[in-house]
Amino acid sequence: MAHKRIRPFNTRDTYPEQKLDNDLCQAVVARGTMVFLRGQCPQDLDTAADIGSFDPTEQTHKVMQNIRQLIEEAGGTMEHLVKVVVYLTDVRHREAVYRVMGEYIKGVHPVSTGVVVSCLARPSWLVEIDATAVIPD
Repeated sequence: MAHKRIRPFNTRDTYPEQKLDNDLCQAVVARGTMVFLRGQCPQDLDTAADIGSFDPTEQTHKVMQNIRQLIEEAGGTMEHLVKVVVYLTDVRHREAVYRVMGEYIKGVHPVSTGVVVSCLARPSWLVEIDATAVIPD
């Protein structure tokens, strides 16, 4: 692992009723170049065009693809992801969003915070994820 992960866990143990499989941890100790990503939404990074889907699964795939692309453009990999903050407009989408997010963070163990908000910048957006990565020196 690129960074020291303190108390790693999987959400299938923490939230057994939600059928999730996310590798997270309680804290990350990281040294290196910090990369702060703007909250990523379900839109194309080059054109800012909305993906045109009202499906939380499809939206989350685009959000996580954007996060991966930006970390790679900064010279890192998903292994360097240390923190995510997940913003949802409806708590009922939590399981779908976290299941997709779990595919992208398998074995990474970032820290994570989830927040339910009344709306995001576009009414069609159901999820936004703010991410931080640290690329080791």
